[in-house]
Amino acid sequence: MHLSENEGIERKTFVVTGGLGFVGSALCLELVRRGAYQVRAFDLRTTSPWSTDLLNKGVHLIPGDISRKQDVQKALRGADCVFHLASYGMSGKEMLQYGRIDEVNVNGTCHVLDSCVELGIKRLVYVSTCNVIFGGKEIVNGNESLPYFPLNDHVDPYSRSKCVAEQLVLKSNGRPFKKKNGHLYTCTIRPAAIYGPGEERHLPRIVNLAKLGLLPFKIGESRVKIDWVYVDNLVLALISASMGLLDDIPQREGRPIAAGQPYFISDGSPVNSFEFLRPLLQSLEYDMPKTSLAVPHALLIGKMFWFMYTILYPWLNRWWLPQPLILPAEVYQVGVTHYFSIVKAKAELGYVPLVSPREGMATTISYWQERKRRSLDGPMIYGWLFCIIGMTALYLAAHGPDFGPVSLIRGVYLFFFRSMWVLRMVSIIATALHIGEAIYAWHLAKKVDPSNSRGWFWQTLALGFFSLRFLLKRAKK
Repeated sequence: MHLSENEGIERKTFVVTGGLGFVGSALCLELVRRGAYQVRAFDLRTTSPWSTDLLNKGVHLIPGDISRKQDVQKALRGADCVFHLASYGMSGKEMLQYGRIDEVNVNGTCHVLDSCVELGIKRLVYVSTCNVIFGGKEIVNGNESLPYFPLNDHVDPYSRSKCVAEQLVLKSNGRPFKKKNGHLYTCTIRPAAIYGPGEERHLPRIVNLAKLGLLPFKIGESRVKIDWVYVDNLVLALISASMGLLDDIPQREGRPIAAGQPYFISDGSPVNSFEFLRPLLQSLEYDMPKTSLAVPHALLIGKMFWFMYTILYPWLNRWWLPQPLILPAEVYQVGVTHYFSIVKAKAELGYVPLVSPREGMATTISYWQERKRRSLDGPMIYGWLFCIIGMTALYLAAHGPDFGPVSLIRGVYLFFFRSMWVLRMVSIIATALHIGEAIYAWHLAKKVDPSNSRGWFWQTLALGFFSLRFLLKRAKK
């Protein structure tokens, strides 16, 4: 398919569901750049890291819930094309919220489809996932002819719901409009793991775990490979897919080439996930895991976390409950080979990745290095535990009441310090050092990292030199 860069975009109105997200915002901005008449970002959120930029570029922000049909109809009215990106339950704690996942991914998609038919919107591009095909069994250079993974065999509700939703979208291709002549044309894009500056699902979680020293092992063999896709390449594929649904192309009138079709989209360079992430983590001076864990063993750990977080279901949305280390579906994602051919997307959509994996990772690394410079740095989790537990135990031993475990802790400390007087002096000196280091950190941060000076004060008050040494290192740079 060879069309002009802005075919079907200029003087057209677009709606992007999930438009305040990482990919959605990038798509909105690209549509504006290519001359769209109006771009609407429909999202449950009212703000995001990209909302200011979207407003400045003239994107209309429309708050609403994809699971409420009246909200969907309000957002879609008058649109020429819809990009349906909104979803829920892709990773972490969200993966356990079955009800909300189906409400958004299945019911929400039904609302979008019905609204398109009722409002006479011709084009719908749906962002799916390769998980509609993949469920833990190795796939090497797969293509769109592969059958859907059996619904009852999916290990997580997100993949199952996306599988249902994709089939609904593709089966709705060709549905006649209710109030005027014409038909709805649909296609689906199955992106690989997405990366790029500002990505908010995969990389922040991985980087935070590495920062805390909680990436103790790799999963699977080193030969395992998966696909990744840079955000700009995915946006290009989405726009190309929308052009593939045009029904007024010469010699193809009424027969859009992409209508009713799924497409795998990636950078076209499958790679081991841990090798892919190595340059990023090394650039941030975080350790790569050195040992490997077989998939069956990792699955056991994933199932333990799934069980534990299922018990904690009422508190899944609480800020104080951390993300699980890993869940079964995530084990399969990194531990079992699955990558797909992009030949069909190249042949039918004219899709060619514009950004190479090397260029994409270099841009991502620059973003994360700058993000690290603008945020607090600190010790791994072992340093936190050692210092917090140690200082708490020292204070209890020196000043706590003489009962239960306090007596045992005091006995251990007295074995080393021999008298309560010495123990209390050590406690006072340690506390004074922490306070002094915190004050010094606050003054130093005023010069080195003023936006985080308060954070450096509190972190150093808790951790002492375990925190201060990172600020001193930053000051030397």
